[in-house]
Amino acid sequence: MKALFDYLPIIIFFYFYKTTDPKNNHHPLLELIGSSGNTDQNHILVATCALLISTLVVYGCLFFAQKFRLEKMQWFIVIMSLIFGGITLIFSDVTYIKLKAVILNVGIGLGFLITPYFNKERLPIIQKMLGSMLDLSPKGWIRLNWAWCGQFFLLAALHYFFGFLYMQGKYWGEFTAFGDIIVSLTYLAVILFCLRKHFKSAEE
Repeated sequence: MKALFDYLPIIIFFYFYKTTDPKNNHHPLLELIGSSGNTDQNHILVATCALLISTLVVYGCLFFAQKFRLEKMQWFIVIMSLIFGGITLIFSDVTYIKLKAVILNVGIGLGFLITPYFNKERLPIIQKMLGSMLDLSPKGWIRLNWAWCGQFFLLAALHYFFGFLYMQGKYWGEFTAFGDIIVSLTYLAVILFCLRKHFKSAEE
Protein backbone atom coordinates (compact mmCIF):
# COMPACT_ATOMS: atom_id res chain seq x y z
CA MET A 1 0.00 0.00 0.00
CA LYS A 2 2.84 2.42 0.86
CA ALA A 3 4.42 1.77 -2.53
CA LEU A 4 1.15 2.84 -4.17
CA PHE A 5 1.16 6.10 -2.19
CA ASP A 6 4.79 6.69 -3.25
CA TYR A 7 3.76 6.32 -6.89
CA LEU A 8 0.58 8.41 -6.66
CA PRO A 9 2.26 11.80 -7.36
CA ILE A 10 3.72 10.36 -10.59
CA ILE A 11 0.27 9.16 -11.67
CA ILE A 12 -1.14 12.63 -11.03
CA PHE A 13 1.81 14.19 -12.86
CA PHE A 14 1.17 12.00 -15.92
CA TYR A 15 -2.56 12.81 -15.92
CA PHE A 16 -1.92 16.57 -16.12
CA TYR A 17 0.97 16.05 -18.54
CA LYS A 18 -1.31 14.27 -21.02
CA THR A 19 -4.47 16.34 -20.54
CA THR A 20 -3.02 19.86 -20.64
CA ASP A 21 -2.58 21.78 -23.88
CA PRO A 22 1.17 22.60 -24.17
CA LYS A 23 0.28 26.07 -25.48
CA ASN A 24 -2.24 26.89 -22.75
CA ASN A 25 -0.54 29.42 -20.49
CA HIS A 26 -3.76 30.26 -18.67
CA HIS A 27 -4.27 26.94 -16.92
CA PRO A 28 -5.78 27.34 -13.40
CA LEU A 29 -2.70 25.75 -11.80
CA LEU A 30 -0.39 28.20 -13.57
CA GLU A 31 -2.59 31.08 -12.51
CA LEU A 32 -2.61 29.71 -8.95
CA ILE A 33 1.16 30.11 -8.70
CA GLY A 34 1.28 33.28 -10.78
CA SER A 35 3.19 31.75 -13.68
CA SER A 36 2.92 33.13 -17.21
CA GLY A 37 3.89 29.78 -18.72
CA ASN A 38 6.48 29.00 -21.36
CA THR A 39 5.61 28.76 -25.08
CA ASP A 40 4.75 25.10 -25.76
CA GLN A 41 5.97 23.62 -22.46
CA ASN A 42 2.94 24.46 -20.33
CA HIS A 43 1.80 20.84 -20.01
CA ILE A 44 5.06 20.07 -18.18
CA LEU A 45 4.76 23.16 -15.98
CA VAL A 46 1.17 22.31 -15.05
CA ALA A 47 2.12 18.68 -14.39
CA THR A 48 5.05 19.83 -12.24
CA CYS A 49 2.74 22.04 -10.19
CA ALA A 50 0.37 19.10 -9.72
CA LEU A 51 3.33 16.91 -8.77
CA LEU A 52 4.44 19.31 -6.04
CA ILE A 53 0.95 19.65 -4.57
CA SER A 54 0.32 15.89 -4.62
CA THR A 55 3.79 15.19 -3.18
CA LEU A 56 3.11 17.49 -0.22
CA VAL A 57 -0.33 15.94 0.34
CA VAL A 58 0.80 12.30 -0.03
CA TYR A 59 3.93 12.56 2.08
CA GLY A 60 2.14 14.78 4.56
CA CYS A 61 -0.39 11.97 5.05
CA LEU A 62 2.41 9.40 5.30
CA PHE A 63 4.17 11.61 7.85
CA PHE A 64 1.15 11.41 10.16
CA ALA A 65 0.41 7.75 9.34
CA GLN A 66 4.01 6.80 10.17
CA LYS A 67 3.84 8.43 13.59
CA PHE A 68 5.33 11.80 12.61
CA ARG A 69 8.29 10.46 10.69
CA LEU A 70 9.39 9.77 7.13
CA GLU A 71 12.03 7.34 5.96
CA LYS A 72 15.30 8.81 4.68
CA MET A 73 14.41 7.86 1.11
CA GLN A 74 11.03 9.57 1.45
CA TRP A 75 12.64 12.76 2.75
CA PHE A 76 15.08 12.64 -0.16
CA ILE A 77 12.25 12.33 -2.69
CA VAL A 78 10.26 15.16 -1.10
CA ILE A 79 13.25 17.52 -0.89
CA MET A 80 14.37 16.80 -4.47
CA SER A 81 10.83 17.29 -5.78
CA LEU A 82 10.46 20.61 -3.96
CA ILE A 83 13.86 21.91 -5.06
CA PHE A 84 13.73 20.97 -8.73
CA GLY A 85 9.98 21.38 -9.12
CA GLY A 86 10.15 24.75 -7.40
CA ILE A 87 13.01 25.99 -9.59
CA THR A 88 11.16 24.74 -12.68
CA LEU A 89 8.09 26.80 -11.79
CA ILE A 90 10.01 29.88 -10.66
CA PHE A 91 11.93 30.11 -13.95
CA SER A 92 9.26 28.43 -16.14
CA ASP A 93 12.06 26.19 -17.43
CA VAL A 94 11.35 22.45 -17.74
CA THR A 95 15.07 21.61 -17.78
CA TYR A 96 15.16 21.45 -14.00
CA ILE A 97 12.29 19.00 -13.50
CA LYS A 98 13.84 16.77 -16.17
CA LEU A 99 17.10 16.82 -14.24
CA LYS A 100 15.35 15.82 -11.01
CA ALA A 101 15.01 12.13 -11.85
CA VAL A 102 18.57 12.01 -13.21
CA ILE A 103 20.07 13.46 -10.03
CA LEU A 104 17.66 11.53 -7.79
CA ASN A 105 18.70 8.17 -9.25
CA VAL A 106 22.40 9.07 -9.27
CA GLY A 107 22.07 10.11 -5.62
CA ILE A 108 20.38 6.86 -4.61
CA GLY A 109 22.94 4.82 -6.56
CA LEU A 110 25.81 6.63 -4.86
CA GLY A 111 24.10 6.11 -1.52
CA PHE A 112 24.09 2.34 -2.03
CA LEU A 113 27.67 2.49 -3.29
CA ILE A 114 29.33 4.43 -0.46
CA THR A 115 27.19 3.54 2.58
CA PRO A 116 29.19 0.35 3.38
CA TYR A 117 32.21 2.55 4.03
CA PHE A 118 30.43 4.76 6.56
CA ASN A 119 28.03 2.64 8.63
CA LYS A 120 29.23 0.97 11.83
CA GLU A 121 28.78 -2.61 10.60
CA ARG A 122 30.44 -1.89 7.23
CA LEU A 123 27.58 -3.74 5.57
CA PRO A 124 26.03 -2.91 2.19
CA ILE A 125 22.51 -1.49 2.35
CA ILE A 126 21.24 -4.36 0.24
CA GLN A 127 22.43 -6.85 2.87
CA LYS A 128 20.39 -5.05 5.51
CA MET A 129 17.38 -5.10 3.20
CA LEU A 130 17.58 -8.71 2.00
CA GLY A 131 19.75 -10.41 4.60
CA SER A 132 16.79 -12.35 6.01
CA MET A 133 15.98 -13.75 2.56
CA LEU A 134 19.32 -14.50 0.93
CA ASP A 135 22.40 -16.49 1.93
CA LEU A 136 25.43 -14.85 0.30
CA SER A 137 29.12 -14.56 1.06
CA PRO A 138 30.55 -11.14 1.96
CA LYS A 139 31.83 -10.80 -1.62
CA GLY A 140 28.43 -11.88 -2.89
CA TRP A 141 26.71 -9.11 -0.95
CA ILE A 142 29.18 -6.54 -2.28
CA ARG A 143 28.53 -7.69 -5.85
CA LEU A 144 24.78 -7.59 -5.31
CA ASN A 145 25.11 -4.10 -3.89
CA TRP A 146 27.02 -3.04 -7.02
CA ALA A 147 24.33 -4.59 -9.20
CA TRP A 148 21.68 -2.70 -7.24
CA CYS A 149 23.63 0.54 -7.77
CA GLY A 150 23.68 -0.26 -11.48
CA GLN A 151 19.89 -0.16 -11.56
CA PHE A 152 19.80 3.46 -10.41
CA PHE A 153 22.64 4.55 -12.68
CA LEU A 154 20.82 2.89 -15.59
CA LEU A 155 17.61 4.74 -14.70
CA ALA A 156 19.52 8.03 -14.48
CA ALA A 157 20.99 7.44 -17.95
CA LEU A 158 17.58 6.56 -19.39
CA HIS A 159 15.95 9.65 -17.87
CA TYR A 160 18.67 11.81 -19.40
CA PHE A 161 18.29 10.06 -22.76
CA PHE A 162 14.51 10.48 -22.92
CA GLY A 163 14.57 13.95 -21.38
CA PHE A 164 17.30 15.59 -23.42
CA LEU A 165 18.49 13.41 -26.31
CA TYR A 166 15.71 11.34 -27.86
CA MET A 167 13.32 13.33 -30.10
CA GLN A 168 13.80 16.50 -28.02
CA GLY A 169 12.18 14.91 -24.97
CA LYS A 170 8.93 14.01 -26.74
CA TYR A 171 8.43 10.81 -24.73
CA TRP A 172 10.00 11.98 -21.48
CA GLY A 173 6.66 12.14 -19.65
CA GLU A 174 5.72 8.62 -20.73
CA PHE A 175 9.07 7.25 -19.58
CA THR A 176 8.84 9.13 -16.28
CA ALA A 177 5.40 7.67 -15.59
CA PHE A 178 5.91 4.10 -16.78
CA GLY A 179 9.56 3.56 -17.69
CA ASP A 180 10.83 3.68 -14.12
CA ILE A 181 8.52 0.95 -12.89
CA ILE A 182 9.01 -1.25 -15.97
CA VAL A 183 12.81 -1.02 -15.86
CA SER A 184 12.89 -1.50 -12.08
CA LEU A 185 10.63 -4.58 -12.12
CA THR A 186 12.52 -6.11 -15.04
CA TYR A 187 15.86 -5.47 -13.34
CA LEU A 188 14.55 -6.97 -10.10
CA ALA A 189 13.20 -10.04 -11.90
CA VAL A 190 16.59 -10.66 -13.56
CA ILE A 191 18.46 -10.29 -10.25
CA LEU A 192 16.06 -12.61 -8.40
CA PHE A 193 16.36 -15.18 -11.18
CA CYS A 194 20.16 -15.09 -10.95
CA LEU A 195 19.96 -15.47 -7.16
CA ARG A 196 17.29 -18.19 -7.14
CA LYS A 197 19.72 -20.76 -5.63
CA HIS A 198 20.66 -18.46 -2.77
CA PHE A 199 17.27 -18.01 -1.13
CA LYS A 200 17.11 -19.25 2.43
CA SER A 201 14.82 -22.18 3.15
CA ALA A 202 11.90 -21.85 5.57
CA GLU A 203 13.83 -23.81 8.21
CA GLU A 204 16.62 -21.24 8.25
